[in-house]
Amino acid sequence: MKDEHDRAVGALYGLALGDALGMPTQLLSRPSIVARFGTVSGFEPAPPDNPVSAGMPAGAVTDDTDQALIVARLLTESGGRIDPLRLAKELLAWEREMKAKGSLDLLGPSTKAALEAVSRGVPVEEAGKAGATNGAAMRITPVGIACSPAPLDRFLDGVAAACQVTHDTSLGIASAAAVAAAVSRGVDGGDLRDVVDAAVTAAAAGAERGHWVAGADIATRIAWAVDLVRDQPEQRALDQVCDLVGTSVASQESVPAAFAVLALADGDPWRACLLAANLGGDCDTIGAVAGAVGGALRGASALPADALATLRSVNGLDLEPVADALLTLRAGTR
Repeated sequence: MKDEHDRAVGALYGLALGDALGMPTQLLSRPSIVARFGTVSGFEPAPPDNPVSAGMPAGAVTDDTDQALIVARLLTESGGRIDPLRLAKELLAWEREMKAKGSLDLLGPSTKAALEAVSRGVPVEEAGKAGATNGAAMRITPVGIACSPAPLDRFLDGVAAACQVTHDTSLGIASAAAVAAAVSRGVDGGDLRDVVDAAVTAAAAGAERGHWVAGADIATRIAWAVDLVRDQPEQRALDQVCDLVGTSVASQESVPAAFAVLALADGDPWRACLLAANLGGDCDTIGAVAGAVGGALRGASALPADALATLRSVNGLDLEPVADALLTLRAGTR
Protein backbone atom coordinates (compact mmCIF):
# COMPACT_ATOMS: atom_id res chain seq x y z
CA MET A 1 0.00 0.00 0.00
CA LYS A 2 1.30 3.46 -0.87
CA ASP A 3 1.91 5.61 2.15
CA GLU A 4 -0.25 8.51 3.25
CA HIS A 5 2.30 11.13 2.21
CA ASP A 6 2.51 9.76 -1.34
CA ARG A 7 -1.27 9.84 -1.65
CA ALA A 8 -1.53 13.38 -0.27
CA VAL A 9 1.15 14.62 -2.66
CA GLY A 10 -0.62 12.69 -5.42
CA ALA A 11 -3.89 14.50 -4.71
CA LEU A 12 -2.25 17.92 -5.07
CA TYR A 13 -0.22 17.09 -8.16
CA GLY A 14 -3.17 15.18 -9.64
CA LEU A 15 -5.27 18.31 -9.30
CA ALA A 16 -2.60 20.41 -11.03
CA LEU A 17 -2.14 17.76 -13.71
CA GLY A 18 -5.82 17.66 -14.67
CA ASP A 19 -5.99 21.43 -14.55
CA ALA A 20 -3.00 21.88 -16.87
CA LEU A 21 -4.08 19.20 -19.34
CA GLY A 22 -7.54 20.74 -19.58
CA MET A 23 -6.28 24.33 -19.74
CA PRO A 24 -6.03 24.62 -23.57
CA THR A 25 -9.30 22.81 -24.29
CA GLN A 26 -11.53 24.47 -21.69
CA LEU A 27 -14.71 26.03 -23.06
CA LEU A 28 -14.27 24.25 -26.40
CA SER A 29 -16.76 21.70 -27.69
CA ARG A 30 -15.66 18.11 -28.09
CA PRO A 31 -15.79 18.33 -31.91
CA SER A 32 -13.68 21.51 -31.76
CA ILE A 33 -11.07 19.71 -29.68
CA VAL A 34 -10.91 16.89 -32.22
CA ALA A 35 -10.55 19.39 -35.07
CA ARG A 36 -7.78 21.37 -33.35
CA PHE A 37 -5.86 18.72 -31.41
CA GLY A 38 -7.00 15.33 -32.64
CA THR A 39 -6.74 13.56 -29.30
CA VAL A 40 -5.09 15.42 -26.43
CA SER A 41 -2.37 13.08 -25.22
CA GLY A 42 -0.17 15.50 -23.26
CA PHE A 43 0.35 19.14 -22.38
CA GLU A 44 -0.56 21.64 -25.11
CA PRO A 45 -0.37 25.44 -25.29
CA ALA A 46 -3.66 27.27 -25.32
CA PRO A 47 -5.04 28.27 -28.73
CA PRO A 48 -4.75 32.04 -29.27
CA ASP A 49 -8.54 32.40 -29.47
CA ASN A 50 -9.39 30.54 -26.28
CA PRO A 51 -11.57 33.01 -24.33
CA VAL A 52 -9.97 32.13 -20.96
CA SER A 53 -6.52 30.63 -21.45
CA ALA A 54 -5.21 32.36 -24.59
CA GLY A 55 -1.46 32.82 -24.39
CA MET A 56 -0.86 30.26 -21.66
CA PRO A 57 2.03 27.85 -22.32
CA ALA A 58 1.83 24.08 -22.33
CA GLY A 59 1.72 22.72 -18.79
CA ALA A 60 0.40 25.91 -17.18
CA VAL A 61 -2.19 25.60 -14.43
CA THR A 62 -5.24 27.82 -14.02
CA ASP A 63 -7.42 29.17 -11.23
CA ASP A 64 -8.28 25.64 -10.04
CA THR A 65 -4.75 25.02 -8.78
CA ASP A 66 -4.09 28.60 -7.71
CA GLN A 67 -7.20 28.76 -5.57
CA ALA A 68 -6.65 25.31 -4.08
CA LEU A 69 -3.23 26.47 -2.94
CA ILE A 70 -4.79 29.57 -1.37
CA VAL A 71 -7.10 27.27 0.60
CA ALA A 72 -4.15 25.09 1.60
CA ARG A 73 -2.19 28.10 2.85
CA LEU A 74 -5.11 29.47 4.86
CA LEU A 75 -5.73 26.06 6.42
CA THR A 76 -2.13 25.67 7.55
CA GLU A 77 -1.84 29.26 8.79
CA SER A 78 -5.05 29.05 10.80
CA GLY A 79 -4.63 25.59 12.33
CA GLY A 80 -7.11 23.83 10.09
CA ARG A 81 -10.17 26.04 9.62
CA ILE A 82 -10.98 28.58 6.93
CA ASP A 83 -11.96 32.10 7.93
CA PRO A 84 -14.53 33.03 5.23
CA LEU A 85 -13.72 36.73 5.26
CA ARG A 86 -10.00 36.10 4.94
CA LEU A 87 -10.65 33.70 2.05
CA ALA A 88 -12.67 36.43 0.36
CA LYS A 89 -9.79 38.90 0.71
CA GLU A 90 -7.27 36.39 -0.60
CA LEU A 91 -9.37 35.55 -3.65
CA LEU A 92 -9.89 39.22 -4.46
CA ALA A 93 -6.14 39.79 -4.16
CA TRP A 94 -5.51 36.83 -6.47
CA GLU A 95 -7.83 38.28 -9.11
CA ARG A 96 -6.16 41.69 -8.91
CA GLU A 97 -2.81 40.01 -9.49
CA MET A 98 -4.17 38.09 -12.49
CA LYS A 99 -5.60 41.28 -14.00
CA ALA A 100 -2.28 43.06 -13.51
CA LYS A 101 -0.60 40.29 -15.50
CA GLY A 102 -3.15 40.69 -18.29
CA SER A 103 -4.57 37.24 -17.63
CA LEU A 104 -8.05 36.27 -18.79
CA ASP A 105 -8.11 33.49 -16.18
CA LEU A 106 -10.18 35.20 -13.50
CA LEU A 107 -12.82 34.33 -10.92
CA GLY A 108 -15.76 32.11 -11.84
CA PRO A 109 -19.35 33.42 -11.88
CA SER A 110 -20.45 32.39 -8.39
CA THR A 111 -17.20 33.40 -6.74
CA LYS A 112 -17.08 36.75 -8.55
CA ALA A 113 -20.67 37.62 -7.63
CA ALA A 114 -20.14 36.66 -4.00
CA LEU A 115 -16.90 38.60 -3.61
CA GLU A 116 -18.40 41.67 -5.24
CA ALA A 117 -21.17 41.41 -2.66
CA VAL A 118 -18.62 41.21 0.17
CA SER A 119 -16.88 44.28 -1.26
CA ARG A 120 -20.21 46.13 -1.06
CA GLY A 121 -20.54 45.23 2.61
CA VAL A 122 -22.81 42.20 2.36
CA PRO A 123 -22.11 39.89 5.36
CA VAL A 124 -20.18 36.72 4.54
CA GLU A 125 -23.15 34.72 5.84
CA GLU A 126 -25.24 36.07 2.96
CA ALA A 127 -22.73 36.58 0.15
CA GLY A 128 -22.63 32.97 -1.05
CA LYS A 129 -26.32 32.13 -0.87
CA ALA A 130 -26.67 31.74 -4.66
CA GLY A 131 -23.33 30.06 -5.46
CA ALA A 132 -24.16 26.78 -7.14
CA THR A 133 -21.33 26.35 -9.66
CA ASN A 134 -18.19 24.25 -9.17
CA GLY A 135 -15.82 26.89 -7.74
CA ALA A 136 -15.85 25.47 -4.22
CA ALA A 137 -15.45 21.89 -5.43
CA MET A 138 -12.46 22.79 -7.61
CA ARG A 139 -10.46 24.23 -4.69
CA ILE A 140 -11.58 21.93 -1.84
CA THR A 141 -8.91 19.21 -2.17
CA PRO A 142 -6.70 20.61 0.63
CA VAL A 143 -9.61 20.21 3.06
CA GLY A 144 -9.84 16.55 2.07
CA ILE A 145 -6.15 16.10 2.82
CA ALA A 146 -6.22 18.07 6.08
CA CYS A 147 -9.33 16.43 7.56
CA SER A 148 -10.02 12.80 8.42
CA PRO A 149 -13.33 11.71 6.83
CA ALA A 150 -14.90 10.65 10.13
CA PRO A 151 -16.89 11.74 11.97
CA LEU A 152 -18.81 13.02 8.96
CA ASP A 153 -20.47 15.97 10.71
CA ARG A 154 -17.12 17.39 11.81
CA PHE A 155 -15.69 16.80 8.35
CA LEU A 156 -18.61 18.66 6.77
CA ASP A 157 -18.09 21.57 9.16
CA GLY A 158 -14.67 22.09 7.57
CA VAL A 159 -16.05 21.77 4.05
CA ALA A 160 -18.90 24.20 4.75
CA ALA A 161 -16.52 26.78 6.21
CA ALA A 162 -14.46 26.69 3.01
CA CYS A 163 -17.63 27.08 0.94
CA GLN A 164 -19.47 29.71 2.95
CA VAL A 165 -18.37 32.99 1.44
CA THR A 166 -18.88 31.96 -2.20
CA HIS A 167 -20.90 28.72 -2.39
CA ASP A 168 -23.07 28.52 0.72
CA THR A 169 -25.76 26.49 -1.00
CA SER A 170 -27.04 22.93 -0.96
CA LEU A 171 -25.46 22.29 -4.37
CA GLY A 172 -22.21 24.11 -3.65
CA ILE A 173 -21.59 22.34 -0.36
CA ALA A 174 -22.74 18.94 -1.64
CA SER A 175 -20.38 19.06 -4.61
CA ALA A 176 -17.43 20.24 -2.51
CA ALA A 177 -18.20 17.62 0.14
CA ALA A 178 -18.18 14.89 -2.50
CA VAL A 179 -14.72 15.87 -3.75
CA ALA A 180 -13.22 16.44 -0.31
CA ALA A 181 -14.57 13.15 1.05
CA ALA A 182 -13.31 11.20 -1.95
CA VAL A 183 -9.85 12.73 -1.56
CA SER A 184 -9.85 12.10 2.17
CA ARG A 185 -10.88 8.46 1.76
CA GLY A 186 -8.21 8.04 -0.90
CA VAL A 187 -5.55 9.46 1.41
CA ASP A 188 -6.73 6.93 3.99
CA GLY A 189 -5.98 4.12 1.54
CA GLY A 190 -9.42 3.46 0.08
CA ASP A 191 -9.98 1.94 -3.35
CA LEU A 192 -12.08 3.32 -6.20
CA ARG A 193 -15.34 1.94 -4.84
CA ASP A 194 -14.54 3.37 -1.40
CA VAL A 195 -13.93 6.89 -2.70
CA VAL A 196 -17.08 6.90 -4.84
CA ASP A 197 -19.12 5.66 -1.87
CA ALA A 198 -17.55 8.35 0.33
CA ALA A 199 -18.38 11.01 -2.26
CA VAL A 200 -22.01 9.92 -2.50
CA THR A 201 -22.46 9.76 1.26
CA ALA A 202 -20.85 13.15 1.87
CA ALA A 203 -22.75 14.80 -0.97
CA ALA A 204 -26.07 13.57 0.42
CA ALA A 205 -25.24 14.95 3.85
CA GLY A 206 -23.75 18.16 2.47
CA ALA A 207 -26.95 18.87 0.56
CA GLU A 208 -28.67 19.42 3.90
CA ARG A 209 -26.46 22.43 4.58
CA GLY A 210 -26.40 25.97 3.26
CA HIS A 211 -29.12 27.83 1.38
CA TRP A 212 -31.31 25.53 -0.66
CA VAL A 213 -31.15 26.08 -4.42
CA ALA A 214 -32.93 24.14 -7.12
CA GLY A 215 -30.92 21.58 -9.03
CA ALA A 216 -30.40 17.88 -9.53
CA ASP A 217 -29.11 15.96 -6.51
CA ILE A 218 -25.30 15.72 -6.56
CA ALA A 219 -25.10 12.40 -4.73
CA THR A 220 -27.59 10.72 -7.04
CA ARG A 221 -25.91 12.09 -10.14
CA ILE A 222 -22.44 10.92 -9.08
CA ALA A 223 -23.70 7.37 -8.55
CA TRP A 224 -25.62 7.50 -11.84
CA ALA A 225 -22.71 8.93 -13.84
CA VAL A 226 -20.33 6.25 -12.56
CA ASP A 227 -22.84 3.55 -13.45
CA LEU A 228 -23.48 5.14 -16.85
CA VAL A 229 -19.93 4.55 -18.09
CA ARG A 230 -19.50 1.09 -16.61
CA ASP A 231 -18.58 -1.52 -19.25
CA GLN A 232 -18.96 1.04 -22.05
CA PRO A 233 -16.42 1.47 -24.87
CA GLU A 234 -14.36 4.54 -24.12
CA GLN A 235 -15.58 6.80 -26.92
CA ARG A 236 -19.22 5.91 -26.35
CA ALA A 237 -18.76 6.57 -22.63
CA LEU A 238 -17.25 10.01 -23.33
CA ASP A 239 -20.15 10.81 -25.67
CA GLN A 240 -22.58 9.94 -22.91
CA VAL A 241 -20.72 12.05 -20.36
CA CYS A 242 -20.94 15.02 -22.73
CA ASP A 243 -24.52 14.44 -23.85
CA LEU A 244 -26.16 13.20 -20.66
CA VAL A 245 -24.05 14.15 -17.64
CA GLY A 246 -22.86 17.49 -19.02
CA THR A 247 -19.57 19.36 -18.75
CA SER A 248 -20.60 22.90 -17.82
CA VAL A 249 -19.59 24.88 -14.71
CA ALA A 250 -22.80 23.71 -13.03
CA SER A 251 -21.71 21.61 -10.07
CA GLN A 252 -24.33 18.94 -10.81
CA GLU A 253 -22.72 18.41 -14.23
CA SER A 254 -18.96 18.84 -13.85
CA VAL A 255 -18.51 17.03 -10.53
CA PRO A 256 -20.41 13.88 -11.59
CA ALA A 257 -18.55 14.06 -14.91
CA ALA A 258 -15.24 14.00 -13.02
CA PHE A 259 -16.23 10.86 -11.14
CA ALA A 260 -17.42 9.29 -14.40
CA VAL A 261 -14.09 9.77 -16.17
CA LEU A 262 -12.22 8.55 -13.09
CA ALA A 263 -14.35 5.40 -13.09
CA LEU A 264 -13.83 4.99 -16.83
CA ALA A 265 -10.07 5.19 -16.21
CA ASP A 266 -10.40 2.61 -13.40
CA GLY A 267 -8.92 5.11 -10.96
CA ASP A 268 -5.79 5.90 -12.99
CA PRO A 269 -5.23 9.66 -12.48
CA TRP A 270 -3.18 10.27 -15.65
CA ARG A 271 -5.72 8.49 -17.84
CA ALA A 272 -8.63 10.24 -16.12
CA CYS A 273 -7.04 13.64 -16.66
CA LEU A 274 -6.49 12.92 -20.36
CA LEU A 275 -10.09 11.80 -20.77
CA ALA A 276 -11.26 15.00 -19.10
CA ALA A 277 -9.08 17.16 -21.36
CA ASN A 278 -10.81 15.65 -24.38
CA LEU A 279 -14.36 16.23 -23.09
CA GLY A 280 -14.63 19.96 -23.67
CA GLY A 281 -16.66 22.35 -21.57
CA ASP A 282 -15.20 23.03 -18.14
CA CYS A 283 -12.64 20.30 -18.71
CA ASP A 284 -9.85 21.87 -16.65
CA THR A 285 -12.03 21.67 -13.55
CA ILE A 286 -13.32 18.21 -14.43
CA GLY A 287 -9.70 17.13 -14.86
CA ALA A 288 -8.61 18.83 -11.64
CA VAL A 289 -11.27 16.99 -9.63
CA ALA A 290 -10.66 13.64 -11.31
CA GLY A 291 -6.89 14.09 -10.96
CA ALA A 292 -7.11 15.03 -7.29
CA VAL A 293 -9.21 11.99 -6.40
CA GLY A 294 -7.18 9.69 -8.65
CA GLY A 295 -3.94 11.06 -7.21
CA ALA A 296 -5.22 10.37 -3.71
CA LEU A 297 -6.06 6.81 -4.79
CA ARG A 298 -2.81 5.94 -6.57
CA GLY A 299 -0.31 8.40 -5.11
CA ALA A 300 2.21 10.72 -6.72
CA SER A 301 4.37 7.73 -7.54
CA ALA A 302 1.71 6.68 -10.07
CA LEU A 303 1.95 9.97 -11.98
CA PRO A 304 4.33 10.24 -14.95
CA ALA A 305 7.67 11.66 -13.80
CA ASP A 306 8.04 13.81 -16.92
CA ALA A 307 4.60 15.33 -16.40
CA LEU A 308 5.43 16.20 -12.79
CA ALA A 309 8.70 17.77 -13.92
CA THR A 310 6.78 19.93 -16.41
CA LEU A 311 4.28 21.05 -13.78
CA ARG A 312 7.11 22.02 -11.44
CA SER A 313 9.17 23.88 -14.03
CA VAL A 314 6.36 25.73 -15.83
CA ASN A 315 4.49 26.76 -12.70
CA GLY A 316 7.16 26.78 -10.02
CA LEU A 317 5.20 24.22 -8.04
CA ASP A 318 6.66 22.52 -4.97
CA LEU A 319 3.73 20.68 -3.43
CA GLU A 320 5.45 18.20 -1.14
CA PRO A 321 5.79 20.74 1.73
CA VAL A 322 2.14 21.71 1.24
CA ALA A 323 1.11 18.07 1.61
CA ASP A 324 3.28 17.72 4.73
CA ALA A 325 1.62 20.72 6.37
CA LEU A 326 -1.86 19.47 5.55
CA LEU A 327 -1.08 15.99 6.87
CA THR A 328 0.07 17.54 10.15
CA LEU A 329 -3.39 19.07 10.44
CA ARG A 330 -4.97 15.74 9.55
CA ALA A 331 -3.14 14.02 12.39
CA GLY A 332 -4.91 16.36 14.78
CA THR A 333 -8.39 15.40 13.49
CA ARG A 334 -8.06 11.68 14.18
